[in-house]
Amino acid sequence: MADLFIKQAKQYAENRPGYPKKLFEFIASKTPLHELVWDVGTGSGQAAQSLAGIYKNVIATDTSLKQLQLAPKLPNIRYEHTPPIMSTAEVEQRLTPKSSLDLVTVAQALHWFDLPNFYDQIKWALKKPNGVIAAWCYTLPRVNGTVDTTIDHHYSVDSKPYWDALRKLVDDEYRSIDFPFEAVDGDGETGPFEFVSEKVMDLEGFLQYLRSWSAYQTAKDKGVELLGSDVVEELKRAWESDEEGGDGKKIVKFPVFLRIGKVGEI
Repeated sequence: MADLFIKQAKQYAENRPGYPKKLFEFIASKTPLHELVWDVGTGSGQAAQSLAGIYKNVIATDTSLKQLQLAPKLPNIRYEHTPPIMSTAEVEQRLTPKSSLDLVTVAQALHWFDLPNFYDQIKWALKKPNGVIAAWCYTLPRVNGTVDTTIDHHYSVDSKPYWDALRKLVDDEYRSIDFPFEAVDGDGETGPFEFVSEKVMDLEGFLQYLRSWSAYQTAKDKGVELLGSDVVEELKRAWESDEEGGDGKKIVKFPVFLRIGKVGEI
């Protein structure tokens, strides 16, 4: 699956949404210390950049060297190119000692992981008992009623055969994903907690975002163009349906769903 994102790394970096400040403030409020965080599946560093403004040091890893090359270079972020699966010994050798992390974050990637192996690693690496894991995903963008109806059809009908089965975990807002951690507060809840990310986009930027979908690349590899001229024209009509002489830019909202928990005593 990582190969799909390697092929479209530049589009991914330029056209995927960032994440809201409130999300990181909420996460940071749940970690007693702000010394060290591991951002797993960092991609082109969207989350790592925000974390670097809160935590003293950030380790940001990804299986795609091409995406890492597009990530922002900051003095307190250490980027590491890693294999898809690592042993705990490799985590210690390449990344961090046992019980050293205040926080592990996973942005829009947890559903791709070998969860039992990954969870064993982070339980080993997080500080006990209050080390925190925060993982979030975002679902379909919302623009306005007309555009949303068009996108929903494109997603659920045109693109449906080309989505990996694991995408259902995102559709479910991470509610059904395995998440064996303790609530960070006394309410027993690990989420999902909802936030909203906003990005100002014109139609071409929005189309580039759609081309960054893994389903788009899968279809393209099979010789299918999901954004043919008929689909683009339909989206253009929808995009322009409420224009009143503006510049063609719209606020695109991405619903974000966060699961968060602490490692506890192990």
